Amino acid sequence: MATRAKKRRSAKPKRLTKKDLNAMYRNMLRIRRFEEKTDEFFMAGRVKGAVHVSIGQEACSVGVCTALNDEDAILTTHRGHGHSIAKGTRMPEMMAELLGKSTGLCKARGGSMHIADISKGHYGAHSIVGANMPMATGMGLAYQLEGSGRVAVVFFGDGASNQGSFHESMNLCAIWKLPVIFFCENNHYAVSYHVERSTSVKDISVRAQGYNAPGVTVDGMDVVAVYEATAEAVRRAREGGGPSLIEAKTYRFFGHSRGDPQFGPYRTKEEVDEWRKRDPLTIAADMLKLTEAQKKAHLKAVDKELNGAIDFAEGSPEATLESALEDVYA
Repeated sequence: MATRAKKRRSAKPKRLTKKDLNAMYRNMLRIRRFEEKTDEFFMAGRVKGAVHVSIGQEACSVGVCTALNDEDAILTTHRGHGHSIAKGTRMPEMMAELLGKSTGLCKARGGSMHIADISKGHYGAHSIVGANMPMATGMGLAYQLEGSGRVAVVFFGDGASNQGSFHESMNLCAIWKLPVIFFCENNHYAVSYHVERSTSVKDISVRAQGYNAPGVTVDGMDVVAVYEATAEAVRRAREGGGPSLIEAKTYRFFGHSRGDPQFGPYRTKEEVDEWRKRDPLTIAADMLKLTEAQKKAHLKAVDKELNGAIDFAEGSPEATLESALEDVYA
């Protein structure tokens, strides 16, 4: 059995300043614009492989990653662009990856569904549902044995909360008090299957009770609510208190993937429109009392970054077939 790391001094969550909130708003806008452009490129046949955008879920990515540092780890899902950008991954290399260029983060071998950036503690997007949870458990064990004070956050959806990997990982983390945060982005649909039809509990967070761990449900459209819940879970993990389960109730404004209509057989336009009234960007802008001029300034700055990323990607050489044999090791 693993030995428990020494308790560290309490790292109380910092109080967010207006500067922090502006940075969080900017980061959410950065994710929104990157994914809107990604969607445009995909529909034009320029993006290689499948694409799953997280438009509508930006508060989850930014709220969580604002509570972390570069040394902390995240493990994400097939819907991982937002997590990547929020953790600090650069847009130029991300865009190059999506366009199949040799300068991409993974040299065009990962694409949208397998982006990783170890330099920022981003240990990969995982397309197999629930596969990242045992990995996060192993990382938590390593951090505990090192006594490093690092934490691992694993993102997953409501559907993955019904996987055996969730329960097995949560149980082991609780037994060994591992510094792992289970973050469920409950966007209400596992592809096309509504959470009320797939899941036995109203609030997924209550499942933490079965493992003697804290669980909390938060408004996943409110970036501050997400940050506060995550910051508390990070504090607890760093002090040796073990895992936490956070459920953020959120919504994806687009389909499961770009092959899935925005609305259709399994959800109505009225439902999507109702959730759009709670756009996380609008909520954050209202919280900051941003004027139209200030919002335009944020948008102008982000679009300048995005255009630079596109120029970098478009000016980069295509990945070659021969390069697939590079960086292969055992």
